[in-house]
Amino acid sequence: MLKSFGSGLNVAVAGATGGIGAALCARFAEMPSVDRLFTLSRDPGPEARDLYLDLTDEASIAAAGDTIRSRAGTLHLVIAATGTLHDGGDFQPEKSWRALDPENLAHAFRVNATGPALFAKHFLPLLARDRKAAFAALSARVGSISDNALGGWYAYRASKAALNMLIRSLSIELARRSPQALCVGLHPGTVDTPLSVPFRGAVPDGQLFSPDHAAVCLLDVLDGLSPLDTGGVFDWAGQSVPA
Repeated sequence: MLKSFGSGLNVAVAGATGGIGAALCARFAEMPSVDRLFTLSRDPGPEARDLYLDLTDEASIAAAGDTIRSRAGTLHLVIAATGTLHDGGDFQPEKSWRALDPENLAHAFRVNATGPALFAKHFLPLLARDRKAAFAALSARVGSISDNALGGWYAYRASKAALNMLIRSLSIELARRSPQALCVGLHPGTVDTPLSVPFRGAVPDGQLFSPDHAAVCLLDVLDGLSPLDTGGVFDWAGQSVPA
């Protein structure tokens, strides 16, 4: 995997203790092409590669970026494997406009859009300029405006749509600095993690993926992307998700 990125890779993953994030980190840890892996989360372990990062706290993002800069200088792949859909309590996907709540909307945007944007603010400058490099954030097909035929899920849809727009704008600025770099969104499908637990009943047979399967698919997608694809959102099969 990641043959198109070459060897000697420095990789950073935010959300490293989540389902998809942990699976990505496990794969990176096995790759001979990865020299340094930085795992970032709100609950880091004792290893030197583990760093504290809370996407709702810009100071922690900046501090993690500074630490990585001092240890590795540059990065070749940065992934924000983060997102929120519900909390098991009052924060749930809305079925009707009657359920719209300003605090829930703000929370969804803070985690799904603002957090990845601030992560990009501090980590895009670390991407290598002289070879293929990539910044990717987990998005969702329900963030597609043109593909929305069902309605509902207001906060999640809107915050993921905002993330997709942020990715597009970030990619344009990044291309001026690093023409070989990518900034993309990735839709992993429905994955067997706590995020999907309340909604698995509607998932067709064979379309509930394990975290490891999702991780392998997303890495294959990244491997196949070129600078011409920057700014786009792609699903686990490499298909473009419409805006």
